[in-house]
Amino acid sequence: MMKLKLVIFDLDGTVVENSYDWPAIRQQLGVQGGSILAYLDSLPEPERSEKYALLRRFEREQTESSVLKQGVREFLEWLAAAGVKTALVTNNSRENTDHLLQKFRLGFDLVLTRESGLHKPAGTPFLRVMEHFGAGAGETAVVGDTNYDLLAAKEAGVRLVFILKSPMTPVGLEGAELVETFDDIKAKLAEKIP
Repeated sequence: MMKLKLVIFDLDGTVVENSYDWPAIRQQLGVQGGSILAYLDSLPEPERSEKYALLRRFEREQTESSVLKQGVREFLEWLAAAGVKTALVTNNSRENTDHLLQKFRLGFDLVLTRESGLHKPAGTPFLRVMEHFGAGAGETAVVGDTNYDLLAAKEAGVRLVFILKSPMTPVGLEGAELVETFDDIKAKLAEKIP
């Protein structure tokens, strides 16, 4: 059995709890379907910059009210003690991500935000992180809360995917383990920790 080398985390809804009203945000940005970031990137200037500014405003408001998910800190400490690398991959901005990491005094071995140009649901952000740490798909786990996290993991070949249940959890997530808490994930990973 392969040992775990790397755990990739999502930020919003996974590490921190917040209450983004994505349908309302999509409507205000004019996004019909698909990825918000892909839509914004397809816009001509100055509309692109204006819409990104609006998205940043929505995100900033949510960042202020975000709270740390229960069990995150202890889970990260457990992984660090076992020598397992941790990465945070988010479609959120570097500014908001850094603010939250400082606010909650959290550290990850690598942080990848949307400014990298690599966005979920594509698998490229996960592949970049895995390459950085020399971790294969069988040595990597993903912890997220949405189908974007699952789709990115699948595209990167990662089969060990944990989705934290919430009211926003989509139905029919094939290929992921639905879990309630970080303790549930810890119990499932214990045999894979060196």
